[in-house]
Amino acid sequence: MDFINGFTFGWMSRRGDFEKPEAKESLRKLKERTNTDYVIISLAALQDGAHTTVVDYQGKHMVSDEELVQMIDYSRELGLKVILKPTVNCKDGTWRAHINFFDLDVPCEPKWSEWFKSYTEYQVHYAKIAEKTKCEMMIVGCEMVQTERRDKEWRALIDDVRVEYKGPITYNTDKYQEGNVKWWDAVDVISSSGYYPIDDWDNQLARIEEIIKPYNKPFFFAEAGCPSRSNSPYVPNDWGLEGEIDMEAQANYYKVMFEKAGQKDWVQGFGLWDWKALLYKEEDAFTDDEYAVYGKPAEKVIKEFYATKK
Repeated sequence: MDFINGFTFGWMSRRGDFEKPEAKESLRKLKERTNTDYVIISLAALQDGAHTTVVDYQGKHMVSDEELVQMIDYSRELGLKVILKPTVNCKDGTWRAHINFFDLDVPCEPKWSEWFKSYTEYQVHYAKIAEKTKCEMMIVGCEMVQTERRDKEWRALIDDVRVEYKGPITYNTDKYQEGNVKWWDAVDVISSSGYYPIDDWDNQLARIEEIIKPYNKPFFFAEAGCPSRSNSPYVPNDWGLEGEIDMEAQANYYKVMFEKAGQKDWVQGFGLWDWKALLYKEEDAFTDDEYAVYGKPAEKVIKEFYATKK
């Protein structure tokens, strides 16, 4: 597998967003300013809550199939490779890791079989697009911790996706959960979210290496990043953490992450979080305390590191 100089693009984009000229300009800037060569287009379907069973991927909260295909085509024009990542959010704000149902079916209660039926239809829909547009990879789920124990259902979902999509498939487990997935043998690539504390990378990399070694499969961090806040390098997964705006904290986090993970030949890339389809003005960069790196010192750190991996 190529080293993935990757960035997540377009998260939370709504109907029509990819048709805007600003979105194409944003993608062009992403490649030019970070040396990204893999764009991970991440889609956000919706379900009402963590215990509901209908996944809605056809509303205006999603970009249309047509504009998605057009954005993938434009990615090709720029020389970018594409990873398609259809994932799901809960309307009530509950994190998708908490999607969960009784392991034994109970009458009148929502069931795993109902949820997986709807979620599989969602994944298969985008598998067809991934195949049509020859995406380099497909990520069939992200940080869905409570679902991961449903071994049989995940294997069946992956089989259904393979009917439509012939490229490599991965699943993006959450930080610390690499050992929680017992069906890594069913995917082609292992991936996880690398939101690890700045002072704990050595321990976490050693732990992950031991977990994935028996599978003999490629591994990359399908997500990784840090907000530009003073306290965030120590809890980079906490998007709500309070702290002062701090550009150097974010840049330093990236430096340490790249230094530590870059020494491991089994870490074969990153899908950094995240680059918006509709960017803020560059002159406003130093007022932004989110994960974005556009116009911030971290952007240059990423560009320099990715240049070494080309």
